[in-house]
Amino acid sequence: MRIPVRLFRAAILGLMAAGLSGCGLFSSPDARFDPAPLTDYTPTLSVATRWSVSIGSGGDYGFEPQLVGDTVYAATPSGAVAAVDLSSGALRWRAGDEPLQAGAGSDGRTTAVVTRQGMVVAYDAQGKEIWRSQAASAVNVPPTVGNGIVVVRTTDYRIQAFDESTGKLRWNVQRPGPALALRTSIRMAMVPNLLIAGMPNGRLLAVDTASGTVRWEGSVSASRGASDLERISDVVGEPLTIGPLLCGVSYQGRTSCFDVSQGGRAVWGQDVASATGMATDGQRLYIPDMRDVVRALDLKDGQEQWQQPALLNRRLSAPAVAGRAVAVGDYQGYLHFLSRVDGSLMARLQVGGGPITSALLATPRGVVVQTGSGNLMLVGVSD
Repeated sequence: MRIPVRLFRAAILGLMAAGLSGCGLFSSPDARFDPAPLTDYTPTLSVATRWSVSIGSGGDYGFEPQLVGDTVYAATPSGAVAAVDLSSGALRWRAGDEPLQAGAGSDGRTTAVVTRQGMVVAYDAQGKEIWRSQAASAVNVPPTVGNGIVVVRTTDYRIQAFDESTGKLRWNVQRPGPALALRTSIRMAMVPNLLIAGMPNGRLLAVDTASGTVRWEGSVSASRGASDLERISDVVGEPLTIGPLLCGVSYQGRTSCFDVSQGGRAVWGQDVASATGMATDGQRLYIPDMRDVVRALDLKDGQEQWQQPALLNRRLSAPAVAGRAVAVGDYQGYLHFLSRVDGSLMARLQVGGGPITSALLATPRGVVVQTGSGNLMLVGVSD
């Protein structure tokens, strides 16, 4: 059973629910868990929308823009799949007309999405459909494309790789899974010859992309608690590789880094959990925690450098590094820019379109935002 992370976050914080099967947010009788109001600050960074283009309609977890070269690839639940020029926002191609559950993943040659029926659909560099193949079950995580394969992670805890040219199933890896798992901002990472995937049991896998052999498996966190809800410990966001380090963060768990040059030896761990993921500038990890306090951890030893509580309970997106700042989106469609040095508020921009659930995308030209209404936007940052 997979329930959107918003429901779990509310329940974990002790909010009252009408029922787990509902689609709406929980209401809270406790003001401690209300979103913090926007606070006054002195702007120290200039931010502005460079371009905006509608690529479809709707937004949800499982839909995150991806940059390959100078092209942004994105998809929306309404069925649109698009390639957009990063510099100008010009639409290079648009395809698709059936409702989607996840997308888009691309390596610039092949772009893949997944329909609500679990069908993996691949497009070529001009946006022409080239194949479709059925996944083992539903898919809520964007596909990852590279090393000659298209990879999906299904809701029955499988990782399946399809041949990038033909769509033929190349390999399949399955791990036992918990009774409950999140539907939140999650993405797999591709490095030369390896796929890095976070799993719902708090573990990271490194899988050989040619054979599907699991080369390494490590624990970001262990499940704790008396109930299925309390034991949820999904690895969220995208696993980060920084030099020899591989880092992951889990829901209701912790942040852990491993040294892949030494067989995946655990380097450090901190009890900082997240519902959406993290970003790095090569010196620090930036993580919105379970209460949306943004924290900066030193990459070398995990020691906390600063924390910023001004965005408490604002349901923050996965962050992105943007020049001197780290950016996060919130439930009202605001982008917030915090100083990488001390976490102070530097800038704020309303982009609209409802809650920002897609992870922000850092690019050389600024931050790409996919809004809840299906718009794709580039926000430039300057001193």
